Amino acid sequence: MPSEGPSGGPVLRGAIRDQRRRLVTASLLGMTHQACEAVVPVVIGVIIDEAVATGSTGTLLRWLLLLAALFLVLSTCYRTGARITEGAGEKAAHRLRLDLGTRVLDPRGGADADHLPGALTSIATNDAKRVGAAVTVLPYGAAALAALAVSAVLLLRISVPLGLLVMLGTPPLLLLGRRISRPLEQRSETEQERAAHASGVAADLVAGLRVLKGMGAESAAVSRYRHTSQDSLAAAVRAARSRAGHEGAVLALTGVFIAAIGLAGAYLAMRGTISVGELVAAVGLAQFLLGPFQLLAYVNAEFAQGRASARRIAEVLAAPAAVEPGGAAPPDPVAGNIRLRGVALGALRGIDLDLAAGSLTGIVTRDPAAANDLLHCLARETDPAEGVIELDGVPLTDLDPDDLRRLVLVAPHDADLFETSLLDNVRAGTEAAAADVEPALTASAADDVARLLPDGVDTVLAERGRSLSGGQRQRVALARALAADRPVLVLHDPTTAVDTVTESRIAARLRGVRRGRTTVLVTTSPALLAVTDRVVVLDEGTVTADGSHAELVAADETYRAAVLA
Repeated sequence: MPSEGPSGGPVLRGAIRDQRRRLVTASLLGMTHQACEAVVPVVIGVIIDEAVATGSTGTLLRWLLLLAALFLVLSTCYRTGARITEGAGEKAAHRLRLDLGTRVLDPRGGADADHLPGALTSIATNDAKRVGAAVTVLPYGAAALAALAVSAVLLLRISVPLGLLVMLGTPPLLLLGRRISRPLEQRSETEQERAAHASGVAADLVAGLRVLKGMGAESAAVSRYRHTSQDSLAAAVRAARSRAGHEGAVLALTGVFIAAIGLAGAYLAMRGTISVGELVAAVGLAQFLLGPFQLLAYVNAEFAQGRASARRIAEVLAAPAAVEPGGAAPPDPVAGNIRLRGVALGALRGIDLDLAAGSLTGIVTRDPAAANDLLHCLARETDPAEGVIELDGVPLTDLDPDDLRRLVLVAPHDADLFETSLLDNVRAGTEAAAADVEPALTASAADDVARLLPDGVDTVLAERGRSLSGGQRQRVALARALAADRPVLVLHDPTTAVDTVTESRIAARLRGVRRGRTTVLVTTSPALLAVTDRVVVLDEGTVTADGSHAELVAADETYRAAVLA
């Protein structure tokens, strides 16, 4: 069963409201189309009574011309209405994708807390498409209801009992169809959840394919995906069966209802209450009613799936923010003093630390969780559970996350590259000209990478930089971080995949390119730590040592084990 969460009603209503003009226009055209369709059997009945039965050629031609005009109007209305309807559905889905993208990229974070990246992609594509489809069927539903109303009026003119049969029988039939669709709605939501989870697992496995191969863990990965995929398949089969059962049940009920109308018309004709032409019109209208009822069944099914998808979209849009913006103005100018007092979060246990403006500081920890928690706090992806972090005396919690990240850049170890040129990847965090990023390219040794590529810095990289080796990707990512030229830069293990010779060159150049700005290296690389002003050691979530690289190598056994092992 799907988990309880925000209602999808506001999402669905918002999508409909945004497209209301198109939907109203398409609905009017669809209603005209269906009304003309309903009139066709009546016109045929009149032709039988007034032209065929009397043998009047002139009357026959006049009614045939009217019939041709009806078909011209109904076909034109259908084509135009369908185009407008499909456009409304696509625009509604696109608007939802934009809203989801805006929420996921919100500096406050939180939207991805309970979702894998692949799952978010599935929600932004499949679920948005289903909500768009639900918007699309609204004009069809309005047209079907108009067809039922026109048919009831026409049948009333032919025979009051036939008209009353349609008017009194339609509401219970629609209500019953709505109740039948409830299992489909629930199973559709489960299907989308399982499909999104399978997409997320697949995306994660593909992203880590090289690592999996290196570890020899391909069989475990295949087993995990097979299990997830089978769950998704089972949910999809259940949803398909539910839809088939829904459509079959509605079709059976509709067939019984239409048969009742036909039998009632035949009985009235046998008693002479209605003419032969009116009987033909009544039977034609009864057969015509099958179309509107099928349309309503289709609308019901699409709305059931649309509501389920709207709930999943609402969960992402309504996800609580990881951090809230403060109202303080950022320091101006920014010196780059970082101060931590009693900072506790996850693996961190009351850290006190001062990082002077313009300093190059190394932070060493053997606990990856402590490193990640510290990076999250400095990037303000999460606020500390206890304590405070200040930038030039201003607490980070008092700053807007977007303003903060223009001043403090935390470059993670697993930074991704984009499917664009190497130069554009490096300039992604800045609007600087190509010449202005050359120092960053040189300092990170990414210029060597460019020289090996067919078009140099203009070479277009594959998705996520997969056309490069791991070390080459790291150098381009480091160049991007350096080119951003933030007052405070925090680098997490920027050279783990780089060979020792290149790493030494990067270490020697790093100080020069960051001169006068605060830089923090969270790493265990001896080459990088050797060029720092000081090194801080974290052990069991607290600061246990502080000194130069040479001093700590000589005096601290824990440091030697972490750095030189």
